[in-house]
Amino acid sequence: MHKAVKTFQYGQHEVRLETGAIARQADGAVIASMGDTVVMVTVVGRRKRGHLDFFPLTVEYEERTYAAGKIPGGFFKREGRPSENAVLTCRLIDRPIRPLFPKGYMNEVQVIATVLSIDPQINPDIPALIGTSAALEISGIPFNGPIGAARVGFIGGEYLLNPDTAQLEQHSSLNLVVAGTETAVLMVESEADFLTEEQMLGAVMFGHEQSQAVIRAVRELGEEAGKPRWQWQAPERDQALAERVVGEAGDRIEQAYRISDKSERQEELAGIRQSIVSALCPQGDDSAESAATTDAADADAVADEIKKMEKEAVRSRILAGQPRIDGRDRDTVRPIHIETGILPRTHGSANFTRGETQALVVVTLGTDRDSQVVDALQGDYRDRFMLHYNFPPYCVGETGRVGSPKRREIGHGRLAKRALKAVIPNQEKFPYTIRVVAEITESNGSSSMATVCGTSLALMDAGVETTAPVAGVAMGLIKEGDQYAVLTDILGDEDHLGDMDFKVAGTRDGITALQMDIKISGITREIMQQALAQAKQGRLHILEQMAQVIAAPREQMSEYAPRIVTIKINPEKIRDVIGKGGAVIRALSEETGVNIDIEDDGTVKIASTDNAAAQEAIRRIEQITAEVEVDAVYHGKVVRLMDFGAFVNILPGRDGLVHISQISRERVNQVSDVLSEGDQVKVKVLEVDKQGRVRLSMKAVESA
Repeated sequence: MHKAVKTFQYGQHEVRLETGAIARQADGAVIASMGDTVVMVTVVGRRKRGHLDFFPLTVEYEERTYAAGKIPGGFFKREGRPSENAVLTCRLIDRPIRPLFPKGYMNEVQVIATVLSIDPQINPDIPALIGTSAALEISGIPFNGPIGAARVGFIGGEYLLNPDTAQLEQHSSLNLVVAGTETAVLMVESEADFLTEEQMLGAVMFGHEQSQAVIRAVRELGEEAGKPRWQWQAPERDQALAERVVGEAGDRIEQAYRISDKSERQEELAGIRQSIVSALCPQGDDSAESAATTDAADADAVADEIKKMEKEAVRSRILAGQPRIDGRDRDTVRPIHIETGILPRTHGSANFTRGETQALVVVTLGTDRDSQVVDALQGDYRDRFMLHYNFPPYCVGETGRVGSPKRREIGHGRLAKRALKAVIPNQEKFPYTIRVVAEITESNGSSSMATVCGTSLALMDAGVETTAPVAGVAMGLIKEGDQYAVLTDILGDEDHLGDMDFKVAGTRDGITALQMDIKISGITREIMQQALAQAKQGRLHILEQMAQVIAAPREQMSEYAPRIVTIKINPEKIRDVIGKGGAVIRALSEETGVNIDIEDDGTVKIASTDNAAAQEAIRRIEQITAEVEVDAVYHGKVVRLMDFGAFVNILPGRDGLVHISQISRERVNQVSDVLSEGDQVKVKVLEVDKQGRVRLSMKAVESA
């Protein structure tokens, strides 16, 4: 393979695609660079199909710390399990490429994207997507690409192609990634600050248009350095078997999909499938007739035909304008039931049920020290808003392994977090760390959007000063030729058997998150426009239902939640509050039972569930940091006797001298005749000299 290079300008940066020099034993290998961010993407496919009945595509995204000039932290000085960002980027790559492999292609394919170098201002996800497109294009593996990908910002009313990290964080009200083919959009992932439907649609179309530059460059690279396409054809459908399955099933499958209850429907369908397989694939009968039947129809082929019948049954009814599986029309949201404050000891809780999908969401409030320290390639930072999503097997009536979160759980949690991020108050207004945990206790379609709604409710129940309630809804699509139907609030079966998963979340004022995945070759602007319009209607309906239960954050937080009181001290006094080796602040925390955090600018945050303890801590900190005032009277303690007077402690760490002549109006021969160590005395400050020495008087207090 000879070396080939393609370069093109892409927004603010030049993109470089290189192949032929590295990883030459892979079917496809491309070094994709955008500025100083460099990602190597390799693709390997098996030429022979395995024994699996699904397409075994795996995508790995590996972050190497050397890319940022760092050595891994911890005891083992090598990279460990993938970070949350790495998992999300794997999903970002997987989603647009998966639908472009030919229907019926079951050969294993593995994509590995490795970050080799990183500019903190250029996220590696777009180079990784572009590199994946290029590696697949040159590999020879059957793939209906190439795809292009772009990041879109929205600054000053204008769309910006591939903004850098600083622009996104400081100026942009949108962070959107779009990927698609030459003719259609396949995937969208975004977060936004209350953009309208038209603005979001414009961003998607802008990104798709700009990404055509990627598609042109990848296609040229494929023409120059691509391997011959593999000779592969989809297996032909056995029409005779299809007719036999239809004859055996009759209208039973269509009737089963009219059962609205998910469990009953699944049980009925399982029985139908079993009866068809048993009838067409009998076991244990040695007759010639049975043998002939078995040869004509193996169980896997029959199961495939049953799946096709089920898909046709659901899709044809919807396209014909008939009621959906649960009897709804295309625009109706399932019945909603909401409860808040259901857990007595948690800081905030809500149970959001929509049809047969349910999310139990719990909010916990903490201090700065509870925030998540994120060790990212682009640099370390602290995250004070965490949202964790759990999808246990019982929520779909199954048994299964319970352990660390899977990619789907991480992805759904991040989508919900994006939807709520825009309404979370800043740290100055609400100085708490917020952790949300969503337990999906039932699932039949769009548990991520139930998490959005449940999280908004639980945050308000906890007294978090969110700027507005947020709701989300999932849209579906059934498309055959030019005929299509957009569905509001899809069921699990409609998601599985449909062509689109389009999730929109936001407030009454606009969209805060949008995620779209397409299972077909793509959709048009018209379809997206209709989906956004229906989603807005559904979102406003859900927000109305939520407002009937709780419309605004509670004025009082839970009695079990910490109260954080903030005071300001002179930054030069920070060391006095901390003390040698942290002795002073440690003693303060132990004796009052509060948590104390001090920032470099002198901001002191005191957290406690006991207000009296917090006030005591404030009083003691104010004493430690107080300046001695001339003419002020203090109650002090005699700490040391000298021949010429006594030292009296008037503030923590501040002693002053009462000269023997200032002890009493009467003559004092010896200090010990009047004072003893430990005596409590009242003194007046006469002077604080330039060296900070304090001169005190007991006599002046008596005279006053």
